[in-house]
Amino acid sequence: MQTRVLLVRHGSYALLDCGLGGREDHRLSAQGREEAEWVAERVAGYRPAAIVSSPVRRACETAELIALRTGHAVHVDAAFAEIDFAAWTGKRFKDLAGDPAWHAWNNFRSTAGVPGGESMLEVQARAVAGLMRYAGRNPDGELVLVTHSDVIKAVLVHFLGMSLEMMRRIEISAGSLSELIVYREDARVLAINTRP
Repeated sequence: MQTRVLLVRHGSYALLDCGLGGREDHRLSAQGREEAEWVAERVAGYRPAAIVSSPVRRACETAELIALRTGHAVHVDAAFAEIDFAAWTGKRFKDLAGDPAWHAWNNFRSTAGVPGGESMLEVQARAVAGLMRYAGRNPDGELVLVTHSDVIKAVLVHFLGMSLEMMRRIEISAGSLSELIVYREDARVLAINTRP
């Protein structure tokens, strides 16, 4: 098995860099559509065997633009959904700044969870399992996964053999492309956060 996996972060939207959009129904902004078009053009050169998207709208819109360029349908899979931020969903970062649980979440990702929501370990487990499931279906092909920043970071640190606390050292910009090759018993990270 040698599956090339292209990890795409959705394009920009209204709450980007100022709050937690979570699983809310946010559309791509005009800038987000431009970013998604750039990624779609890049991905089309790879000829992916499958395009899989988070069910969250901004990811689906990004995936649909890729699908238009490649001629593939989009498969929606909750394994790649945004983190369940529970009561934090829609909150601005400035409003969370004084919350001790928010501080713990940002500093101890492997042990702290979102109150009433998901832990980062749960997110990582579902995303990596989903990636391996699709890689098994496309053992010698190319796979596009359209998802969210922290989901991509969790996948990358898994394959790099790093702790979840190291996520903060990785930048995953809106409309970016990261790339890895998954083998039967190993993996290679080829690129992180490629963008225009």
